[in-house]
Amino acid sequence: MMNKFTLRQSGLLLLTAAIWGAAFVAQSAGMEYVGPFTFNAIRNLLGAAVLLPCIAFRQRGEQKQGRPQQKDLWLGGVCCGAVLFTAGSLQQIGIMHTTVGKAGFLTAMYIVLVPVFGIFRHRDSDKKVWAAVFLAAAGLYLLCMKGGDLSFRRGDLLLLGCAVAFAVHILVIDYFSPRADGVKISCIQFLTCAALSGIGMLFERPAAADILQAWAPLVYAGVLSCGVGYTLQIIGQRGMNPTVASLLLSLESVISVLAGWLILGETLSVRELSGCALMFAAIILAQLPKR
Repeated sequence: MMNKFTLRQSGLLLLTAAIWGAAFVAQSAGMEYVGPFTFNAIRNLLGAAVLLPCIAFRQRGEQKQGRPQQKDLWLGGVCCGAVLFTAGSLQQIGIMHTTVGKAGFLTAMYIVLVPVFGIFRHRDSDKKVWAAVFLAAAGLYLLCMKGGDLSFRRGDLLLLGCAVAFAVHILVIDYFSPRADGVKISCIQFLTCAALSGIGMLFERPAAADILQAWAPLVYAGVLSCGVGYTLQIIGQRGMNPTVASLLLSLESVISVLAGWLILGETLSVRELSGCALMFAAIILAQLPKR
């Protein structure tokens, strides 16, 4: 029977998945007013701003870090930020050419790709991982291919690249998180991502009036998706089985479809829904424990 602690932690992770899933709607809506680099630059600045008070509060009573930890902190934050910039840019541009539901499921492919990439780190992969890859490939075909066309559309390819980048992002975090404070790494990665996005923002030349019109999607994606969502993930994963936590967080893909249907009025055909079902089955299968 699930105890109160496990129930509370699971609830926090489900809330995180809901925030992240609904963020696809905010990202899609924001594209009506500003460009992808402008959106990501402001979004990440807001995310960093939300984490700064949290860092200041948590730092009370903590001992100052030594130089090796500071080095890992900044190196980890910058590396994570650079990869996050790549993933976020591909996602934000790709979402302009597809539906919110598709964007959520294609992005969720990182959960399947992470154990596959583990092979190159000399980690043995279970047979179920390869079965998950097969299911995901079949789901991608049903979800993205139209009339037997074997080519991906531009948005689908960009979002698939986004999934690869997010898989690399998870592996980079896995390396640096034991070496430095996770919340501080997150804040530095947001600032790095905002700086890199700001370079692209210069070419988009956004008008102040357009940014003000996009304030609601920007606040949701920045404050809730980046700042609050990441903090809830940190708190919710304490004392939880990582496999169970990953499975709960992967529900953001389902929530993105529901959000697109409820808020934007998007629809998916039976073929596309079948593809979503196969991809979600692959996500679950890849996260199941060996026993």
